[in-house]
Amino acid sequence: MGLSSALATAMSGLRANQAALAITSGNIANAQTPGYIAETANQSELSAGTGGATVQVNGATRDLDVFIQNQLRTETGGSGFADQMSNILGQLQSVYGTPGGTGTLETAFSSFTSALQGLSTNPGGLSGQTTALGAAQTLAQQLNATSQGIQTLRSNVEQDIGTSVNQANSDLSKIASVNTQLEGLGPNDPSAATLEDQRDSAINDLSSLMDVKAVTDGANQVSVLTNTGVQLVSGSQASQFAFSSAGTLSATSLYSANPTQNGVGTLTLKLPNGANIDAIANNVISSGRIAADIQLRDQTLVQAQNQVDQLAASMSSSLSDLTTQGTPVSSGLTSGFTVDLSNLQAGNSINLTYTNALGQQQQVKVVAVTDPSALPLASPTGTSPQVIGVNISGGAGSVAPQLNVSLGATHLQFSNPSGNTLQVVASSADNVKVNSASTTTTVTSLTSGNPQLAVFTDSGSPYTGAITGSGSELTGLAGRIEVNSALLADPAALTVFNNSPQTPAGDNTRSNFLFSQLTSATSTFLPQSGLGSKTAPFNGTIGNYLQQFLSLQANAASSATSLQQGQAVVISTLQQKFNSTSQVSIDSEMSNLIALQNSYAANAHCMSVVQSMMTTLMQMQL
Repeated sequence: MGLSSALATAMSGLRANQAALAITSGNIANAQTPGYIAETANQSELSAGTGGATVQVNGATRDLDVFIQNQLRTETGGSGFADQMSNILGQLQSVYGTPGGTGTLETAFSSFTSALQGLSTNPGGLSGQTTALGAAQTLAQQLNATSQGIQTLRSNVEQDIGTSVNQANSDLSKIASVNTQLEGLGPNDPSAATLEDQRDSAINDLSSLMDVKAVTDGANQVSVLTNTGVQLVSGSQASQFAFSSAGTLSATSLYSANPTQNGVGTLTLKLPNGANIDAIANNVISSGRIAADIQLRDQTLVQAQNQVDQLAASMSSSLSDLTTQGTPVSSGLTSGFTVDLSNLQAGNSINLTYTNALGQQQQVKVVAVTDPSALPLASPTGTSPQVIGVNISGGAGSVAPQLNVSLGATHLQFSNPSGNTLQVVASSADNVKVNSASTTTTVTSLTSGNPQLAVFTDSGSPYTGAITGSGSELTGLAGRIEVNSALLADPAALTVFNNSPQTPAGDNTRSNFLFSQLTSATSTFLPQSGLGSKTAPFNGTIGNYLQQFLSLQANAASSATSLQQGQAVVISTLQQKFNSTSQVSIDSEMSNLIALQNSYAANAHCMSVVQSMMTTLMQMQL
């Protein structure tokens, strides 16, 4: 190797050392910088003439494990979902309160039934009547507070969607902006690494909000997509989410894919080509914090509201509903029953049991409606009883023709023999038999002569479970339920149920009935409560139902916490793996720094020796 080659090699070594020292120094300086990925200098050998070689630094490479990075982003989305679910379900448990503690539904219900039981031992005592009414008011107020707490959580989640969407849009814009800045830069360009760190940081942040997949092409451009294949970023173009909040939500603020019926905030995605996608209806987001918020707002907390609404409705109906059996009729081959529709209100029902031609016993519940837009009522196939609706606004005479159309295939025959009566018969020639017919109506009078009593009302009006085109009266009832004001003005009505003849002093018929209805009578609860199914709905006492749905919510909160903890462990493990290759190690960098300093000194010494030799040669020539 000639002196010139040796000098060139030493000089290239110095330059390479300087570049590597700058990268190492940068690693050490950014050791605590969030999102910084450690860098390594790229060195290559070049020929420097006969027998010699030089070294060249071609930028820096980030020490990045892409496989672990992608896994970490996927699990970050799951963690964002689990964290929010656990957070809100934990707050929901606070709304319900500690089991057995004061100020809970469970305690309020128990206190009311205990007060009714106590009233039975001294029906005429004003103290017992006042205590029972006070307990009823406490129970109604606890239902109001629970409903309000659930809707507050829904409103908070609604606001959080808006906050998260703004953050997501900022991340998408940042990714597209960095893509633009990286255009024309090689993957090993020194300035590219810093930009790539910024882009990765934005993608990581986005992955906590929603499910994302990042794909890098040969030009160092990243495309970001959701798991459903919707493209969020392509090169320098980014899609943008738009959230239109509905503000404070109520129990009747429900999601619908139909814009005219939707009562909550809408989330749309505008693609770079100008097209708009309904992000909720099309399930664009399946993980992350935003997906959790949507599920909480539109499903989880709606179900929680439905549970307390059904509790309020069951209490109200069980105490005030009166079932009256029909009068048997028989003529020739036909037989059946006549029922009186005089007291039928919207939401009340006509109940039929018959045996079909195959010998199978069938049940039909005919629900009275006064809003034609509510018809037909939805009744899932296979459910028992079969539910159908009839418009009673035209009087009893209009009911029979509607039932003949709706139930014509059953061979049941309906007619209006007189006044407000409805007659249902079947012919033995058709091998069909009407087993029973009755009406269930709401008693509104304090002294109807029956033990039934409207203890609770819907904002002052009798609760009948009416169904209209805009929904069921049941929805949001827990927030509106209150003790009957007429009963508060006349506490004696808890005992006195008849004025002619006067209910005897000490008669505990009504108080016994009220206590029995709340503690022993069974009811069937809608599957929207999360208990039972459409074909096998939950059936039990009101107390059983209360315990069941509180237990269901407690288990859901516990499961959410377990999932959150599990995700935290997965994230921690992946982060450690990722950091082991990508995070700056001060010990390694200091070792590299010492090696580079020694190499720098060696190259400098080589240049000094070459200089000395060249000086000696020059002197020899003189």
